[in-house]
Amino acid sequence: MSQDAVGDDTEMPDRELLEGALRFVPLLETFYRRAHSEMPDELRRLFQENRLTARHGSVLTQLTHGQELSVGELAARLEVGLPTTSELVGDLSRVGLVVRRQDPANRRRVLLSLAEEYRDLMRAFASRRARPLLRAFERLTPAEREGFAAGLRAWAHEVHSA
Repeated sequence: MSQDAVGDDTEMPDRELLEGALRFVPLLETFYRRAHSEMPDELRRLFQENRLTARHGSVLTQLTHGQELSVGELAARLEVGLPTTSELVGDLSRVGLVVRRQDPANRRRVLLSLAEEYRDLMRAFASRRARPLLRAFERLTPAEREGFAAGLRAWAHEVHSA
């Protein structure tokens, strides 16, 4: 659908689109609202006591796979600026959830990882949160999975840049 097809804010999308994909969007809100209550107690306590937000959680999610990321790589993944990423990482580092270290190959570059003591906790939480999406993918053909993933990427980009 082109920008012209979307129109201004007063135009309603066509009925078929509304009855198709768009009617399910509000149902996703439940998934995101439950994240805080599904957190392991220790993690929820850290979030509450330190006033961490969902944006902090998105940083942790990017680090759950065990690879170290630079601040720039993390900013690109989150599609936010370096100052915002640095602030989020600083908060998480002060709490002890994220570890920063200099890249031995490039001393100007800082590498980020989950703190060892929280890795298993975060991986278990991220895995539990991913289950509904993974079950949905299991019901799709490989071509449908690619299309679904492409649609999610496009939608996320549109929502983020709005």
